[in-house]
Amino acid sequence: MPLKRTMLSAALTALPLSAIAADATLDEIVVAAPRMSDPLVVVNDPKAPQAPVPAGDGASFLKNIPGFNVIRKGGTSGDPVLRGLAGSRLNILLDGAEFHGGCGGRMDPPTAYVFPEAFDRVVVVKGPQTVRHGNGNLAGVVLFERDHKPFGAPGMRAFGSAMAGSWGRVDGILDAGVGNPDFHLRALGTHSESDNYEDGDGSAVHSFYRRNSLTLVGGWTPDANTRIELSAVRSEAQAAYADRGMDGTLFDRDGYGVKLEKTRISAVLGKIEVEFRYNYIDHVMDNYSLRTRSAANFAWSNPDRETHGMRARADLNLGAATTLSVGADQQKNSHTFRSGSNPVAPVVIGAVARGEDFRSSITGLFGELTHATDGQGRLIGGIRRDRFAADRFTWNTGAANGSSDENLTGGFLRYERDLADAPATAYVGLGRGERPMDFWEANSYNGLLASRQIAPEKNTQIDLGLVWNGAALSGSVSAYHSRIDDYVLTYRSTVQGPCPTGTLSGATWSCSMNVDATRYGMEADLAWRFAKHWTLRGSYAHVRADNDTMDVPLAQTPPPELKFGLDWRNGPWNAAAQTRLVASQSRVHARYGNIVGQDIGSTPGFSTFAINGSYRFDKRLLLAAGIDNLFDRKYAEHISKAGATIAGYNPATTRVNEPGRFAWIKLNMALD
Repeated sequence: MPLKRTMLSAALTALPLSAIAADATLDEIVVAAPRMSDPLVVVNDPKAPQAPVPAGDGASFLKNIPGFNVIRKGGTSGDPVLRGLAGSRLNILLDGAEFHGGCGGRMDPPTAYVFPEAFDRVVVVKGPQTVRHGNGNLAGVVLFERDHKPFGAPGMRAFGSAMAGSWGRVDGILDAGVGNPDFHLRALGTHSESDNYEDGDGSAVHSFYRRNSLTLVGGWTPDANTRIELSAVRSEAQAAYADRGMDGTLFDRDGYGVKLEKTRISAVLGKIEVEFRYNYIDHVMDNYSLRTRSAANFAWSNPDRETHGMRARADLNLGAATTLSVGADQQKNSHTFRSGSNPVAPVVIGAVARGEDFRSSITGLFGELTHATDGQGRLIGGIRRDRFAADRFTWNTGAANGSSDENLTGGFLRYERDLADAPATAYVGLGRGERPMDFWEANSYNGLLASRQIAPEKNTQIDLGLVWNGAALSGSVSAYHSRIDDYVLTYRSTVQGPCPTGTLSGATWSCSMNVDATRYGMEADLAWRFAKHWTLRGSYAHVRADNDTMDVPLAQTPPPELKFGLDWRNGPWNAAAQTRLVASQSRVHARYGNIVGQDIGSTPGFSTFAINGSYRFDKRLLLAAGIDNLFDRKYAEHISKAGATIAGYNPATTRVNEPGRFAWIKLNMALD
């Protein structure tokens, strides 16, 4: 059931001139393999044309970064996975706001509310190697950020893009700002839609969607060192899902924020930041609005989530070689739920009362210090302490259903060394992160919550590697070893039988438990300009993980992956080809996994091939096009969700298959 086509809005906004790189650099026009720029940090420009296909949401954007995978559920809203860790183990902040989706089945991870080009920069910190961005970054942190570029005189800036592709895919953004030295206003509107895509066999996958958002950011700069900014965002979406018996008919987000920034306060106090964020998610799912109903009843669910967040930070100059960032953050969540079913007709959702089923708060203090040991070495370390409390209830009765009260400690210490005779930096870091059981893990008890608690996860990880930034050669190699005590493992079965943590009634059983796990792996990326117009690019990612408690592989671990490509660039012209090779994966633990998905079974390896090209008319106008999965291969990712039986489509697949051949064309326009 395709969505009704809407009008596409597209126009102009500020395109960073760094995206218009000189021909002598390695900065690419069509980005195929983002590189690690600093130890454990990847910085990417989401406004630069991306390849493969330009991403329609945050998870699809992250998939191009070595170490990331995406668990596919349909055409949008996949769950990002970093180094085999997903869900609450990966902190995601949108312009400073940390929030979580409303759906108990993870229809809407935070990245589902991201249109990448609405941000100026995406920063990934891999591993527990920072303490600034909230609790729980056992896998890492992803920051979707917007820049503030002051207006030296009255004027405007604008950026716009429009993309069209196979299966009715249409994306567009308008990002425009006006201002003067004292005031500025920025408005961003986005639209993304697609009909059902087809897999490599030409079979339609129940996957259509439509997403829209509007963001307003206004600010006052009374002097060069002070900025007060207000922001508001409204987004709406609906999406079909190929992996379950319901679709998302409503994804509404309303968010507000206020931020104060003051710099150059004194010789010691370099900067203070204070910000408050509010987000409200309202989500409806049902089995009849976007598909032909096959169940006996008209069934629906309507969860929502309200999140209040606060962060305050001060940057201190403790000497010529030492800086310290200290701060505090707090997040409060309230989740409510209502649902119903009727054999005759849908009920009026608003007539059913909501009931709170989850309430939590977490308050943290942190400090992060950087000390230059000499002209080439740096010692970076941090520590944070969090207090977490949560209460869970039976939504339709209000009865208490368990609580948590935890003290959590995290920290890291890293040494970086610039090599004297090479444009390279070597590093080694030791990090530790702790996180409590989250809302989804609590819900997976199915009645066992009151009698059994889940201990917080504790990840102790060592990272080491080398980053090389030369004129003709750049790249990095990193390795890590991780020990996770009390890893939260989930079990789910649709076959009647005992659950490992007790016997549950009903057709579907789900529960969570603590195990100990060991993980180790590596990533590498490379860009080599071996001739005037030619650059060879590549990346590799591999993680191996073991469930030590059960003496089996740790479930939901992706297979090794290799990408390599060749770019040609001559003046305004750019062309590239890329191959992605994914190995088979037989290290599985069927029906076990995490809050996002469980292992289904072994998978064969596969390969895909993509081509793309672009032409820059001038610094304001860029046209790019490409074809992904050029040979129309039928394949599915190892950590995909299982395909569901949906009326009007082919029988359920073992996994949700990936799209077949996809052609796209994209126009970027800028005014500055």
